[in-house]
Amino acid sequence: MTDTLIVGGGTAGCVLAARLSADPEHTVRLVEAGSIGIAPEGFPAALLDATRLPIDADAAWLWRYPVMLADDGAAVPGNIVRGKVFGGSGAVNGSYFVRATAADFAAWSRVLGSSTAWSFDTVLPAYRRSERDLDFGDQPWHGRSGPIPVHRNKNPVPLSERFATACVALGFPEISDLNAPAGATDGLGRVPCSTDDGKRVSTASAYLLPALGRPNLTVQAATSVLRLRFHGTRAVGVDVWHDGRADTLWADRIVLSAGAIESAALLLRSGIGDPEQLRALDIPVVHAAPVGAWFTDHPEIGLEYRPGRAGRATVPLEYVLELDDLEIRPYTVAFTPGAQRLGIALMRPSSAGVLRLRSADPAVPPVIEHRYLSAEHDRARLRAAVGTATAVLHEMSATPCTALMPQQPAAAAAWLHANLGTSQHLSGTCRMGPAGDGRAVVDESGRVHGVAGLTVADLSVVPVPLSRGPQATAVLIAEHLAEDLRRSGGGRTSQSL
Repeated sequence: MTDTLIVGGGTAGCVLAARLSADPEHTVRLVEAGSIGIAPEGFPAALLDATRLPIDADAAWLWRYPVMLADDGAAVPGNIVRGKVFGGSGAVNGSYFVRATAADFAAWSRVLGSSTAWSFDTVLPAYRRSERDLDFGDQPWHGRSGPIPVHRNKNPVPLSERFATACVALGFPEISDLNAPAGATDGLGRVPCSTDDGKRVSTASAYLLPALGRPNLTVQAATSVLRLRFHGTRAVGVDVWHDGRADTLWADRIVLSAGAIESAALLLRSGIGDPEQLRALDIPVVHAAPVGAWFTDHPEIGLEYRPGRAGRATVPLEYVLELDDLEIRPYTVAFTPGAQRLGIALMRPSSAGVLRLRSADPAVPPVIEHRYLSAEHDRARLRAAVGTATAVLHEMSATPCTALMPQQPAAAAAWLHANLGTSQHLSGTCRMGPAGDGRAVVDESGRVHGVAGLTVADLSVVPVPLSRGPQATAVLIAEHLAEDLRRSGGGRTSQSL
């Protein structure tokens, strides 16, 4: 029997597989739904090219989900994508590798009460362990020998430079290292990117590929996990579909790292969730838990403008302007022909979303309701951010293509809805917290409350909104929880109800 079965070979799953299989006495099986395997000869060229976003409509390496971004009188439907490939969304995103802030981890720690398991000082070694910072590796808060190369573009394209010059002219300070744990967090900074010589570096290439030769590690692609198997309230295996047939894989311990959508959906299909909703779908209840009840994401407004040619190929984002809970992004990739975009994101929204099943059938995507703009605080912060972004465009001598936001409150609210999008940073569907926390699904070690032998180790567990993009923190979560899992050994001897 496998010691640890990891469900999902995305950003977190590849880290977990590499770290846990480093013990030659511990057997690990990693299963991934994506059909593109991992091999020493390399990955598809489109996934390696860090200057483009490989999210074409016919891309074989994507999950696509219909979502409702807002529905408070003005329905705003949308779609989000996730990486369905080894390396997960980190294999298809913009390579933005910015850490969550010390304030984020202070908020995380407050959720856990007296525990310091997720304080910034506690998790900093995991951040350092993950990275090879090519600019600041000599600083004590950075790593210099980790698997993931991190650097800032020292020769930004003219478009990015115009944005930076405008921000400085408007009086915003410059931040030399957005990943520094202390000092100013508000201002203009160059984006740390996980790239190497123009190539996107995911955890599949950085962590998993070097571990493939280990005899105690089994890696299996094109394997859809349908549901968990329980003996009483102990997870003992998973039902899968592979090579055109159903099978069951048994393990001493199961770790879910399928991402904030699929990890939550798998728990729900397996009987861990709201009992009333589960029974309505004829799913036997294993344990009542608030799975999917309070997720967060970053609402984003796009301002299109001209002139806007980036000039030469580069990473999709070279600079960001950080303003407390707001982030303004001068994208170098064009989302609309002939125009460029400033992305205006609210990083700590008050509103929270809901994920629930619409069917017990694994092939049917869940209902995902972001419920953006449902809080007046969020609307006010985005209105302020749009004003700042408009001032930056004016300083850049750029011409907005998007109609200017009206000043009248009702008209401004309608404008926000009309221009609403998402950063696609969904997290928190299986929130971390103590057993008495009515919003918590897992404990501080990622173990699912009320059952044994089952851990969640991905962005699902994040209990607070993150002030920065989540890629670096997804790696951190896997690094940090891998240490817990290695210390605890197998599931049957380490977890009790």
